Amino acid sequence: MVAGQFGIKNGGLGIHQVRSLALPAFLASAASTSDLHSQILLASACTADTHFDTYLADWQGAHGPLSHSEPLPVKQSVWDKPGILSSCTTVESAISDSCQKARFLAVAAPHSRDWLLAVPVTSCGLRSTDEAVCVAVALRLGCSVSDAHTCRCGALVDAQGIHGLVCKQAPSKIATHQAVNDVIARAITTAGVPVIKEPVGLARLDGKQPDGLTLIPWHDVRCNGSQHPC
Repeated sequence: MVAGQFGIKNGGLGIHQVRSLALPAFLASAASTSDLHSQILLASACTADTHFDTYLADWQGAHGPLSHSEPLPVKQSVWDKPGILSSCTTVESAISDSCQKARFLAVAAPHSRDWLLAVPVTSCGLRSTDEAVCVAVALRLGCSVSDAHTCRCGALVDAQGIHGLVCKQAPSKIATHQAVNDVIARAITTAGVPVIKEPVGLARLDGKQPDGLTLIPWHDVRCNGSQHPC
């Protein structure tokens, strides 16, 4: 579960511990209001902000000194980044299992986090069910999603449920395939081209499927597969 505390970009869920956020949040806030601090301290006859100096020294002792030629960063993400990268390195170095290593690299790959950034708009099909989110989070963190059982295809499924990602008979793949078909059909219809989605029951028992067909809006003539096969 430690990996879930990373940032989304680093393969986590963006859920940080409070103690890891306290110091970067304070330093970012103090840096962004440094001019106001100076005016307040000058008016109160104080020469320096001892709290800021102490916490800045603590941060530099853990992550290295800052460049003196540049102003202090005012974004909290800049102060957060060294700690997150250090935690990622620590976790990655402690991984000994090849499966866990592959998962750690996969969740940090580009676009693997896009589903976490999607706005949950139901009308656009972007809102996931609670069960889907639970399964996605479990797969991202390497947690168990079910009990070990035998798949409908005959393969053994472990508690992590990774087999469902590659099984050709998995219901989720069928639902995803249909969702992609709906998106493509709506796009073609919007362009003014007539389209008919493949009806259910065309697949034969031997696994073969009929060829596709491009429908052309002719007048008084019906298009057939022998004239315009895809």
